Amino acid sequence: MERIEINSLSELSKVAKNLLTNYSKNRIFAFWGELGSGKTTFIKALCNELDIIDIASSPTFSIINEYKTSKGEQVYHMDMYRIKSLEEAFDIGIEDYLLNDSYCFIEWPEKIHDLLPSDMVSVKISSVDKNKRILEIE
Repeated sequence: MERIEINSLSELSKVAKNLLTNYSKNRIFAFWGELGSGKTTFIKALCNELDIIDIASSPTFSIINEYKTSKGEQVYHMDMYRIKSLEEAFDIGIEDYLLNDSYCFIEWPEKIHDLLPSDMVSVKISSVDKNKRILEIE
């Protein structure tokens, strides 16, 4: 397990770039953390590093936001908070997203844990105070 300390928002870009570089063979990233821990903020930093041409935003109500990079690649940002069952996840076509080799950044992955591949990158975000976060990456 890798442990990274983030002390300010100005460090997000560097940490996001390092995560994408260190796990360049992986496409599925699951983000664990309490409400307000910074999951969406960190995913926005990852999207910026991937040079998406859209504006990254929380997919809480849409469940899945789809972005395009400047190279035309797809990036999916998922928020499973409102998913009530695995059947509901299947109804939205979750397996199509997970199997198409695009980046998938998933918030609240515990809702669909049984559907996630074993080679996903798990990122646990803990809030220490207003600015400081601890990332534990497996």
